[in-house]
Amino acid sequence: MEITEIEGVLCNGIKEGKLGLGIVKCRGSVVGVFTKNKIKAAPVIVCSEHISDGKIEGLIVNSGNANAFTGKEGIEDAREMCRIAAKLMGCYERDIAVASTGVIGKRLDMEWIKEKASIVFSEIGNSVKHAENFAKAITTTDRFLKKAHSKKPKISAVAKGAGMISPNMATMLCFIFTSASYDSGELYEMLKQAVDNSFNRLSVDGDMSTNDTVLLISTGREKVKKEEFQEKLNEVCLSIARQIAKDGEGATKLIEVYVTGAVDENDAIKAAKAVASSLLVKTAIFGNDPNWGRVIAALGYSGAEVDETISISLEGAGEVKLVEKGKPLNNESIARKVLENSNEIRLVINLHKGTGEGYALGCDLSYEYVKLNSEYTT
Repeated sequence: MEITEIEGVLCNGIKEGKLGLGIVKCRGSVVGVFTKNKIKAAPVIVCSEHISDGKIEGLIVNSGNANAFTGKEGIEDAREMCRIAAKLMGCYERDIAVASTGVIGKRLDMEWIKEKASIVFSEIGNSVKHAENFAKAITTTDRFLKKAHSKKPKISAVAKGAGMISPNMATMLCFIFTSASYDSGELYEMLKQAVDNSFNRLSVDGDMSTNDTVLLISTGREKVKKEEFQEKLNEVCLSIARQIAKDGEGATKLIEVYVTGAVDENDAIKAAKAVASSLLVKTAIFGNDPNWGRVIAALGYSGAEVDETISISLEGAGEVKLVEKGKPLNNESIARKVLENSNEIRLVINLHKGTGEGYALGCDLSYEYVKLNSEYTT
């Protein structure tokens, strides 16, 4: 199911080299969550201001340039993007949301954006092709398009994200559309829960972007029970988070870390995030090296309550226990084969301290990550 299958949503996009521009026409209610980086990109500042009244008529997004660390001029450029879209849609500038992604510290090419916006909007529509055009337009180093949906209730999301990904909230743009009708306060609480359980559990490289933006937009066409909607929204966001982890720049393996037996849920999440974010764990998994000592070290500095009574198992194309209640089991040769034959890895950790459970997502760290990020602005 594409975002265009949500009644009242029209979109289109264009991608030329590293530059892209996408537009969505979508009258309804809107809420959002944004980066916690203290250096916030101009579109984040403008977008959070524009959606504060909970109303939206449309969305304009560019890729290839983050419009971050660009001062007052960057703010004016973000506002000009909104004015361009508003003029095309016949609405107020205030009712347009804006987002950008790409290189930090460079001014936008506003002439290019103005020219392409007219072209994109002139061919806006609700077909699968229109949805794919928009999805491609917002990508940067992504290797594949990221989409997820629920048919009942109707929820459809599209996202970009591959590098500069860290918990709180991952470097990403994600636009979620639904026909379910709620007021903006309810939408925000449900989005926050979904983000906390998905994007805030994700780490590719430990870097936090200046541009993170997740918007939830409702066209308000149907009544849905909140519990049902929350469950499906959580699933959609978690699916997107897993796709971003799989597409981590240069990644070859998805890593899922599940922690049980923690003092409480908070401790379990701390422990899981520490392991998923550890560069040493990531590189070990890339090299098919079952170095569980790196997992132990990450647990030790995680801030969670731990001691040496820890159990660790590795799951993938097979399952093997590495440590049982603090005792190494010398199963490294079996574990290496599991790693070699798996592109999705699950580390299952029991802290034996209580009943708390939590999880985090990540990916391995490869030579290709260094190559991609050493050539990003060239």
